[in-house]
Amino acid sequence: MISYLKGVVTDIQKLSNTKTILVLEVQGVGYEIQVPSSSTFPRQVEVQVFTHQQTREDQTALYGFSAATERDLFRQLITVSGVGVSIGIVLIDHLGMTELVQAIVLGNTKLLTKTPGIGTKTAERLTVELKTKLKQWRDVVDLNLIELDGDLDTKLQSEVESTLLALGYSDLEVRQALQAVSRNETIMASQNVEEWLRYAIASLLE
Repeated sequence: MISYLKGVVTDIQKLSNTKTILVLEVQGVGYEIQVPSSSTFPRQVEVQVFTHQQTREDQTALYGFSAATERDLFRQLITVSGVGVSIGIVLIDHLGMTELVQAIVLGNTKLLTKTPGIGTKTAERLTVELKTKLKQWRDVVDLNLIELDGDLDTKLQSEVESTLLALGYSDLEVRQALQAVSRNETIMASQNVEEWLRYAIASLLE
């Protein structure tokens, strides 16, 4: 199996909204590699592309990523029933690695279903089958996810996080708001998501 390729990007072709092909020339050989559409590989520059190779009866395909952790996450995703390589690429492309891992670990199926092609059943399978694996993997690779001072209720945290993201707040702002919530014992004791939201938003306006 090819772990990575190092070469010069000679062409990038966006074939559809969900399929982008990068042509990487390595020692005179041009490799066609499907990459996330959001990838930023510069042309005519030598780059390292971390790859996943898939071989079927009729063809061999390469899928490429700018980081080994992104490639490894993709490999985890496609182990889930109903999640093929196309959906795996779209998930990473639509949510980004950090937000995707967090959504699965927190069981945030609402956020997952915002990805084109992901229905409720697929989102539930992702969280059920990968929640524990990705939590352990996240800790090993030390992804910069939201780490909180207190022990927040997972369901409430997920709802507040997805709402703030939907309102247009950045990952950093969401992290800061949840940190503020985790340090307030009165809010922490409440099971009212509206109170959490009001306090979280108020903390960002201070």
